[in-house]
Amino acid sequence: MRWMNRPGWPGNLLAMAGGALTTLSLAPFDIWPLALLSIALLYSGLRTLGPKHAAQRGWCYGFGLFSSGVSWVYVSIHDFGAASPPLAGALTLGFVAGLALFFALLGWLWSRWLRREQTPLANALAFAALWLALDALRGWVLTGFPWLYAGYSQLEGPLAGLAPVGGIWLLTFAVALSATLLVELPRLYASKLAFGGALVLLAAPWAAGLALDGHAWTETKGKPLSVAAVQGNVAQSLKWDPKQLEMQLLLYRDMSFASRPADLIVWPETAVPILKEHAAGYLTMMDGFARDRDSALITGVPVRQRNAEGELRYYNGLTTTGDAQGTYLKQKLVPFGEYVPLQDLLRGLIAFFDLPMSDFARGEPGQPPLTAKGHRIAPFICYEVVYPEFAADLAAESDVLLTVSNDAWFGRSIGPLQHLQMAQMRALEAGRWMIRATNNGVTVLIDPFGRITEQVPAFEQAVLYGEVIPMQGLTPYLQWRSWPLILVCVLLLGWAIVSRPAKGLAR
Repeated sequence: MRWMNRPGWPGNLLAMAGGALTTLSLAPFDIWPLALLSIALLYSGLRTLGPKHAAQRGWCYGFGLFSSGVSWVYVSIHDFGAASPPLAGALTLGFVAGLALFFALLGWLWSRWLRREQTPLANALAFAALWLALDALRGWVLTGFPWLYAGYSQLEGPLAGLAPVGGIWLLTFAVALSATLLVELPRLYASKLAFGGALVLLAAPWAAGLALDGHAWTETKGKPLSVAAVQGNVAQSLKWDPKQLEMQLLLYRDMSFASRPADLIVWPETAVPILKEHAAGYLTMMDGFARDRDSALITGVPVRQRNAEGELRYYNGLTTTGDAQGTYLKQKLVPFGEYVPLQDLLRGLIAFFDLPMSDFARGEPGQPPLTAKGHRIAPFICYEVVYPEFAADLAAESDVLLTVSNDAWFGRSIGPLQHLQMAQMRALEAGRWMIRATNNGVTVLIDPFGRITEQVPAFEQAVLYGEVIPMQGLTPYLQWRSWPLILVCVLLLGWAIVSRPAKGLAR
């Protein structure tokens, strides 16, 4: 602990290790108490450092977090982006180092503007508010990277009952506040009032989470819908090979023809790897099949159409046939995977910047849900399901949630399981069933409490069968979003800035 409180590499290395603990608290490891320990280690190390050293300490923490938690980026760049190991390693390190700057900013802001020596209880509250604010900022800057939030550690932890109340944001705030309060308790012991207040703040979220666990905020709407989700397990190396197009179309056709009758038949992201207009005959055939079975078929397919400015653009889309209506165009795109920032400079430099289908445009905001079998289906394509506020907007207008993905980009890394965990959290926040159909796993059905009810093995060709129940009503989070928590954090941060002595610890 002495190393943590001093400038220098011993403390920075401990902070780096502390950042990696958050990764162990998330899927697939799920050792949730480590999220508390992780934040507590960083908070302890920032208590006496000046702004410069605090920024270094925060960056090291972020580097440990992201180098362990998003190591799957290397798999995407090297295995599927045709980059050499040194280049893939350099690009991954650059990505990780850039993300770590958010925690460098946290350390600098905390030391320069917010920390106070004599008010440990106020410090804990302000630090938790700052932590949450920078998590939200990371989910927005440059389209955002809302990955590895500490609150996800509570999907199966004691705080899970708070997710429908305040979403992943409330869980993250509660974890950060609890970690900092545990660090400050020894300093608070001298004051009975402050110590008592800290104990109340420490115990309240955990007691509330346990009390609300399993509480049904929404209610059923109509009869259950049977589901057949088709997992084709097409290798990424074959996905966009023109010679393999017919094989893929026949694969999904034949697996669907052989499947048991179901109300909803769902294919994954870009299951039809050809423009919708070029697949018209194929989709017409599948429409006839779905209507013969009185089913709704939803599939991923690229779409070419004109945007509001009249430009002809390509979109990553979902379309429907059978007893269903609507086309959805993806709004949250993956940088370099679906579009290339500064593409005039980067296109052609290396194969990674010329990946197939990496010139998609963003779909227009405000698109309505799809409809299938008379129910509203909120569609999320791959990366979109990791955005809490974005997902809440569509979920509030829907009866059932649907996310489709092609997680073959992640290989056999921990990425797909992290992705699944975030989808489970969206179902819990919304109090709605979710269908998750992927190319190679993990294909699952998730209930309104975030629990997996049906699953097929990853990396196998399989059809998942099960039922989902349309739901109605709004959880507090869908009704109020994060606005109450935003107000609390603004007040805490404003109070910390205003009440901080003019001559602080800026050394």
